[in-house]
Amino acid sequence: MSRTRNAWVLPVSLLLALLLGLVPLPAMLQPLRPYWLALVLAYWLLEAPERAGLGLAFVMGLLADLAFGGLLGEQALRLVVLAFILDRFRPRLRFFPMSQQALTLGALLLNDRVISGVIHVVLGVPQAPAGTWLAPLLGMLLWPPLHLLLDGLRLRRQ
Repeated sequence: MSRTRNAWVLPVSLLLALLLGLVPLPAMLQPLRPYWLALVLAYWLLEAPERAGLGLAFVMGLLADLAFGGLLGEQALRLVVLAFILDRFRPRLRFFPMSQQALTLGALLLNDRVISGVIHVVLGVPQAPAGTWLAPLLGMLLWPPLHLLLDGLRLRRQ
């Protein structure tokens, strides 16, 4: 039984991840917003590396920079670093149990926060609130359901 891959899932999921980053949240919840774009891109880098790579990470990062109005190139750099690490360790990560994949993604999202903090310090840009350091934990908890959802859409028979 062969599974048909649905080509529309990649662009639609990345667009939805970008839009989820733009959805307004109450000020109290804003620092806890997971980095949806990184989570969705991580899925595609692990499961379909022939369709997603460093170039896609860079382009999506630039689009996110333009959409969110941040420093031009910041998210592009952050996503390229994430993509590089995932690409480098993909053969091992793909076969980790879901709980270990979630822990690994949590560590990568924490690394993303460190990169963002360093960029802001170097450029003299105000730092994000301290609550943003909890967002990688939320991203780690969202990884299993997001992975299962995207797997279901990607592998669904047409």
